[in-house]
Amino acid sequence: MLALEELLITLAEPSPVQAQIITKALEELGARQVEVHTTGEELISQARERRPNLVISAYHLPDMTGSDLVQTLRGSSDLYDLPFILISSETNPERLETIRQAGSLAILPKPFDGPQLAQAMQSVMSFINCASLGAEVDADMALMSVLIVDDSQTSRHHIRQVMEKLGFEHFCEAASAETAIPYLEQEPFKLIITDFHMPGMDGLDFARYVRDSQLQPGTPVLMITSQNEPASQEDLEDAGIAACCEKPFDIEQMRELVRRLLNEY
Repeated sequence: MLALEELLITLAEPSPVQAQIITKALEELGARQVEVHTTGEELISQARERRPNLVISAYHLPDMTGSDLVQTLRGSSDLYDLPFILISSETNPERLETIRQAGSLAILPKPFDGPQLAQAMQSVMSFINCASLGAEVDADMALMSVLIVDDSQTSRHHIRQVMEKLGFEHFCEAASAETAIPYLEQEPFKLIITDFHMPGMDGLDFARYVRDSQLQPGTPVLMITSQNEPASQEDLEDAGIAACCEKPFDIEQMRELVRRLLNEY
């Protein structure tokens, strides 16, 4: 297991003052290796030479946005799985949503306080050191299949990455509820994970279809939502949702939810 002081953290921040503030705050938590870059391209280039354990970025960079940066990372063959945190004064919900969809472990404001950064770094360490659920569930996880339904490719990728850390090996992915339906007819799934907001049939309607069709009668549905699109408890219960998790989700919270669902269903 890695400790915080062992992490190589790379920071994209064009403001020298902000870079100093963030670096000092990280050092106060125990970080010892923080590299600062003023552009996204500089960070990416250096990361390919010396792979970091964590990427932290502002939203507004001279050559790209924080959204562009994390999308580039997720789309690369060598840096796709790097943990990412955004620290920004940006408050536009649509811009921040793209960061959430890409699996940012935390989105912090400027200025942030010590407890906010400490919580974010705790999420990072939990993600990096996450252990498989294999010894805690009543079945062989190598035999379990998971269906992931989300219209965002980067979001599907992040969810799959988290599920792989938890010990799953077999996945089917669908970019819409409509394209997921044939999968329900082809093989049994141990867990179905669906986004809430999707074009066409949304996550609630998809969960109702799963329940009413009886194609996967014993399979729990885990719904992923965002802060700007909460679903009411009544709607969740009506659709037969077994559990709900909000983006960006903490991996320990997700781990506990999945462990409970695997043991209950």
